[in-house]
Amino acid sequence: MKRVMIIGPSGAGKSTFAAALAARTRLPLIHLDQQYWQPGWVETPEEEWRTKIAALAARESWIMEGGYSASFDLRMPRADTIFLITRPRWLYICRVILRTLKHYGRVRPDLGTGCPERFNWEFLQWVWNYDKRSLPGLYEGIRKFGSHAHLIEITSDTQSRTFLEDLAQ
Repeated sequence: MKRVMIIGPSGAGKSTFAAALAARTRLPLIHLDQQYWQPGWVETPEEEWRTKIAALAARESWIMEGGYSASFDLRMPRADTIFLITRPRWLYICRVILRTLKHYGRVRPDLGTGCPERFNWEFLQWVWNYDKRSLPGLYEGIRKFGSHAHLIEITSDTQSRTFLEDLAQ
């Protein structure tokens, strides 16, 4: 593993898994939310974003945590390993709500500077509909741009822990 993508819905545990994987492998960790969101929750313009992603993907080694499926064509061809992390839909929502309450008004370590945690009803709806709306596109992106990569699907916290423990041995 030299170039690793970690994708899946918000609340699935991507950031937590990515941090633990980075600690064990010593690969540089890139949280895409930190790269994308500018202060005040301002989105990076598309052309600038694609340039930034292309430069990040060109690095020799990395762990990139985050969805951003519009950049799969830039990242997946370079990835050698793709983790698709999912959980039951109710758990996504619970975790997103708990995370919001825990960090409300403060910037989480995996978010961009100047982007304090906030409650956003539209975001909760987006998370709730993720499986139907976005998950098929993830599989299509993997098929189209990442079929060469080793795909590891993780569907539980137990699987996450077991993988990380086995890696440490």
